[in-house]
Amino acid sequence: MVFSSVIFLLYFLPVFYLSYQIFGTKYKNYLILLASIFFYAWGAPDFIFIVLGSSVIDYQIVNLLHKSQDERKRKILLFLFVSLNLGLLAYFKYANFFVENLNSLLATIGFLRVSWTSIALPIGISFYIFQSITYAVDVYRKESEPVVKLTDYLVYILSFPQMIAGPIVKYGDIAKQLISRSETNDDRLIGFYRFVIGLSKKVLIANVMAEQADLIFNSDYSTLNWVNAWIGALAYTMQIYFDFSGYSDMAIGLGRMMGFRFPENFDSPYVSRSITEFWRRWHITLGTFMKEYLYIPLGGNRAGIFRVYFNLILVFLLSGLWHGASWNFILWGGYHGLFLILDRIFLMKLLNKLGLVFSIASTFFIVVVGWVIFRIEDFNKIGDFFGSMIGKGNASVFKGDLVLLDFNIIFIIAMILSFVTLMNWGKKLELFFFKKEVYSTKEFVFLGVMSFVLLLLSISTLAGSAFNPFIYFRF
Repeated sequence: MVFSSVIFLLYFLPVFYLSYQIFGTKYKNYLILLASIFFYAWGAPDFIFIVLGSSVIDYQIVNLLHKSQDERKRKILLFLFVSLNLGLLAYFKYANFFVENLNSLLATIGFLRVSWTSIALPIGISFYIFQSITYAVDVYRKESEPVVKLTDYLVYILSFPQMIAGPIVKYGDIAKQLISRSETNDDRLIGFYRFVIGLSKKVLIANVMAEQADLIFNSDYSTLNWVNAWIGALAYTMQIYFDFSGYSDMAIGLGRMMGFRFPENFDSPYVSRSITEFWRRWHITLGTFMKEYLYIPLGGNRAGIFRVYFNLILVFLLSGLWHGASWNFILWGGYHGLFLILDRIFLMKLLNKLGLVFSIASTFFIVVVGWVIFRIEDFNKIGDFFGSMIGKGNASVFKGDLVLLDFNIIFIIAMILSFVTLMNWGKKLELFFFKKEVYSTKEFVFLGVMSFVLLLLSISTLAGSAFNPFIYFRF
């Protein structure tokens, strides 16, 4: 089940939220847990028991870790916790990738292939394992006390608003809210508005961009004119942003409606003036996780300059691998890691000297090229697509049949929304819709009417189309 579905919007969410308002405070977490188990089991009934079982084991290990006064034993328990969780991630997410590459190597040197049955990937496994790790590490570092009740821990891990695709919520940021929280009428309304904005970004923009991107990326690259190729690349660039940021908005809004304050996950990333800035604005919670739980423990910026470069490349190679078990994701991670190093050496200073427009345009170009690598999983076809983008393909004629009728208008809207914060009035709009905490009655009425209209448009669009992909659902 995904948020952008009729069954969630018209059945699951109304029943859940009405029940949530009726239930007493001490029973709300139980309701969230039951709803989250049902939500997850709807899409992956075979894996819910694995998730529950591993979470119970994790809970017990961290309790033992917290109670122990022996530092050596605490380290062993933390190592056991991380090993079990990363082992689970490696088995379900990377075993197929490893065996496929092993068989390719064996075939090359003339050996028999390894017999293997492909393993299905549990929904959202990367997100809930990363959250589990933040829990164990925060308790080990004595930055947070562990939860007392197993059910509270399961709510943290399984909470349906953010389990499937984030944002990745550090345990320390939400520990107190798991035990005690309350939601005001303003929280309910603001959360609802935020949810509808995210839903609209996903359904009304990302889905149109996705259909356009699929049309071009699934075509024969040798027949692509350079204009068609760039349309595909830009469509995917808009798709992945509005798809993922829209889902994050929906998760943050749902959490707010229940009294939770989830961290922001995006901050107008396409206005960045460097790749370093881009990664401060894109998928913020993943960047924070990688920094605090991998980059800094590796030595961060404290080591020598070459060690810093090594740390950056390693972190981004692993970040790429986290996104998917395919060589193109690893290449994409290394690509961004390389530009982070170039930023430190000279690129950021150079872009700053060349001015705002050039630095933003250059960074956006680098990001678009990266998204092409991210999109094409067939490693051998990436070069073919780049060839089409620079006009080296066989096709010289623009193909109008590869451009959807409604693409142009939605693309212009997507571009305006992506870069609107460069203008002063755009910054004011962002403040009003995403960062303001107190609204007047007139503003509430405006937001209410706007949200109602957007919700109707989104539901009618979903009801009239079976095309509703979600990129990060697989991660």
